[in-house]
Amino acid sequence: MFYKSTRDSGLKVTAAQAIAQGISADGGLFLPSEIPTITMEELKGLAELPYAERADVVFGKFLTDFTPEEIHYCTSHAYNTKNFETEAIAELTGAFGNAHILELWHGPTCAFKDMALQILPYLLTTSLKKNGEDKEVVILVATSGDTGKAALEGFRDVPGTRIMVFYPEHGVSSMQKRQMATQEGGNVQVCALEGNFDDCQNGVKRIFTDPAVKDKLAAGGKMFSSANSINWGRLAPQIVYYVSAYAEMAKRGDIAFGETLNAVVPTGNFGNILAAYYAKKMGVPIGKLICASNINKVLTDFLETGVYDRNRAFFATCSPSMDILISSNLERLLFLLTDGDDAQIRDWFGKLSTEGTYTVTDEVKAKLQAEFAAGFCDDAQTKQTIHEFKEKYGYTLDTHTAVAVKVYLDHIAKTGDTTKTLIASTASPYKFSASVLDAIEDVQDGADEYALVDRLAQVSGLPIPPSLAALKDKPVRFTDVIRPAEMERYVLGQLTKA
Repeated sequence: MFYKSTRDSGLKVTAAQAIAQGISADGGLFLPSEIPTITMEELKGLAELPYAERADVVFGKFLTDFTPEEIHYCTSHAYNTKNFETEAIAELTGAFGNAHILELWHGPTCAFKDMALQILPYLLTTSLKKNGEDKEVVILVATSGDTGKAALEGFRDVPGTRIMVFYPEHGVSSMQKRQMATQEGGNVQVCALEGNFDDCQNGVKRIFTDPAVKDKLAAGGKMFSSANSINWGRLAPQIVYYVSAYAEMAKRGDIAFGETLNAVVPTGNFGNILAAYYAKKMGVPIGKLICASNINKVLTDFLETGVYDRNRAFFATCSPSMDILISSNLERLLFLLTDGDDAQIRDWFGKLSTEGTYTVTDEVKAKLQAEFAAGFCDDAQTKQTIHEFKEKYGYTLDTHTAVAVKVYLDHIAKTGDTTKTLIASTASPYKFSASVLDAIEDVQDGADEYALVDRLAQVSGLPIPPSLAALKDKPVRFTDVIRPAEMERYVLGQLTKA
C-alpha cells in the first residue's frame, strides 16, 4: 500500500517514507491510498488477543512495507506494563446508561497521546532504517498541552533524534506546563510561545515546508519529522484503540458482534475522531461519530453549516487541549469525502490560509452530516457536568471528557438516539486538578497546585499517578518564551548548539 498527499494525489510514498517525513513537501498530509478492511471474523479473533497483538493486526493492514517482525517489535516495546499502568493498556470503565467510557490515559504522561507517542519512536526509527536514512532526525512539535509531554517522554534520549516542543505560554494547565518544563533527557528542548496553539502549529508547518530551512538541516546531517497528528505514524495507533475497544466490548458482552456502536470524541485538531472514522470505514460497526467541542466551536459550526471560519474570538478554557481554531486533520477527511480531489483541497486550504475561511460543497456537507453529529459546551457547563457526574455516578471526569459527556447527553436529548455509545476519555483528572476540583468543590484562587492534587485524591478516591506526584521535586529546566515570528531562528539556533 502506498501513501499520497492530500494536495498531490499522484504522489506515491511508502508507509516508512510517510512516517519519516511527517508532512508532504507540498504542505499536504499523507494518507493511505486505500482503506483496508477488517471482517467480523477478524474482530472476533482480536477479542481473544492482548492489546499489543491487536495492534499487530491493525498495523499490518496499513504498514504493508513493514515485516510482521518489525511491527511486533514496535508494538511489544510500546504496549506493555512498563509503559502503561494497566494490562489492558486502554481501560473500559465508567458505564452509565448505554455509554461506556474508554480511558486512554493510563500511560506515562496521563493523556491519550501516550497511546500513539509510546509507539511512534519505534515506528520512526524502524522507518529510518528501512529508508536507509542516517541523518539525525529533528522532531518539531506544536502542542496545546498533552502532545508535548507525551512526545518528549516518548523520544527522550532515543538515539539519532532531537525533539523541540512549542506550547502557548498561557494556553496550558499548570500541571501540563510543569510536565514539559521539568522534562528530563539530553535531546529535548521546550519553548513557550506568545500566542495560542494555532500560532505554534502554523509555525511548525511553516518551518517544515521551507526549502531553505531543509537545506540548512541537510547540510548539517539532519532532517525534520513530526510527532503531531499531521504524521500518519501518530494517527494509525489511534485507529487501533477504536478497533480494540469494539472487540473488547463484544468480548465482555457489552455489545453483540455486529451491533452498531456510536462514538463520542472530544477533539480540537480532529485526529482522534478521524481515527474513529477510519476504524468505521475499515468495517468496525461504528454508527454516528459525535464531535465534542468546547466554546472554541469551529468544528461544531463547520459540521452544522459546511462553513469553516477561523475568523472568530479565541477563548482560553478549562479544557485547553481543545483550544484550537485550525483543525489540521480535517484536511484528510475532506480529501476522502471529495474522492481524492487534491485541487479542491488546495483551494479550500489555500483560502483558509489567506482568508481564514472556506465553504464546502453541498455534496460534501451532506456526506459530513451523514457520518458526524456535533455539539459544544462552555466552561460553566463543563464544570457542572463534572459535578453532576461525580454526584450521580461517583466517577471523576477530567475537563475534556466532561465536554464529551455533556455533548453526548445533549445529543440524546436532541435526537432520542439510544444507540450504545463509546466515549473517549482523553486525560487523567489530575492533569487539570484546579478546574476539576473547582467543579466538585470551590477552589480558592492561588491555591497550591500540589495541595489541590492531594485534595483531589481525597475527593475522587483515585490514586495520584506517580509520574505527576514526582514533578513536585523536579527542577525546572526550560523557561524560554518567544514570539511566533522567532520560531525559525530559535530552531536553527538550538541546533547549532549541539
